[in-house]
Amino acid sequence: MGETGMTPGRHFMQGNEACAEGAVAAGCRFFAGYPITPATEIAERMARRLPEANGTYIQMEDEIGSIAAVIGASWTGALSMTATSGPGISLMQENIGYAVGTETPCVIVDVQRGGPTTGIPAVPLQGDMVQVQRGSHGEYDVVAFAPSSAQEMFDLTVLAFHTAEQLRTPVFVMADAAVGHMREVVTIPETVPQMRRTLPETGGDPHAIRGFLDEGVAPMPVFGHGFKAHVTGSCHNAYGMRNVVDAEALDYFVRALKQKVARRRDDLIRVDAEATEDAEVVLMGYGIVGRAAQETARMARQEGLRVGNLRPITLWPFAGKEICRLCAGARRVLVMENNLGQMLPYVQAALEGRAEVIPLPPRVLGTLHRPAAVLETIREVI
Repeated sequence: MGETGMTPGRHFMQGNEACAEGAVAAGCRFFAGYPITPATEIAERMARRLPEANGTYIQMEDEIGSIAAVIGASWTGALSMTATSGPGISLMQENIGYAVGTETPCVIVDVQRGGPTTGIPAVPLQGDMVQVQRGSHGEYDVVAFAPSSAQEMFDLTVLAFHTAEQLRTPVFVMADAAVGHMREVVTIPETVPQMRRTLPETGGDPHAIRGFLDEGVAPMPVFGHGFKAHVTGSCHNAYGMRNVVDAEALDYFVRALKQKVARRRDDLIRVDAEATEDAEVVLMGYGIVGRAAQETARMARQEGLRVGNLRPITLWPFAGKEICRLCAGARRVLVMENNLGQMLPYVQAALEGRAEVIPLPPRVLGTLHRPAAVLETIREVI
């Protein structure tokens, strides 16, 4: 197998297993985590796979220690990740903000479950959409992808590592218990481009080194490789030098963090749309709910109803412009979520009254939308 850790070919595997394989294929060589349903299989797989790929796996005492270890490992040059569920994300929030502020690349997988608090561990719920974007204090933006299949668990985990390294920021993979636990065929390619950090020369200017990083993102020194680096969660300049006095310094600090994501916004957005051109009604859902929306739209088309479907793959940055364009001719947009409406206000804001936006949670939270039941609603509103 060697250092690449690749297992190319067609596999029948769980979504969580595919996530772990995507991480190893992308070059992840450090995992720190704490077992939590429904994400535990990712840790179990990484515990076996990382030693095979000359990597390191650590089971930490809790989720706070896990994200702290991931941040530290990233600064030693390792592509690093953790995996958890909603309660773990809650515990990680302070250090997630620290990772944002210190511009530390890492991947955080959130396999969502029923909440709030401990909730029901094995019941899927899309309850963390707002938490990952707004859970830590202050002004910042994150990147988050929402897979709807085991194959996308692999593909989007690879993409998450590439994005984290390019933008020097935490990137989320937001699945739920249904996607994490379903088993499907996953195709792993022969090769996956590996992210390799380019290190500055000893005594040189790290800003002269670009590597995989986007323009406007300061290159990342690596501890122990000959370049003095200052890392602080306090307000600092592009060289990491602390300034907690001047409002101008804070303005630069905050805007730099947000602008590096904003500059890549159009490249980051991924939306899967079908039959929206002439649709009177557009069904919108992400993750596993997006598959229910797709199936319902196809059933409606068979009845001659002009129904399309739209699945945001990128949750953050939010695909407001794309939603507005793809729903331009629709009279009604049905927002399908396995929650009480976390995406709903963002869709309403994007459409600005151009179409009636109707929330459509499942009849029982924590269960999947039934296409036949959704189709009944479509017949009522079309």
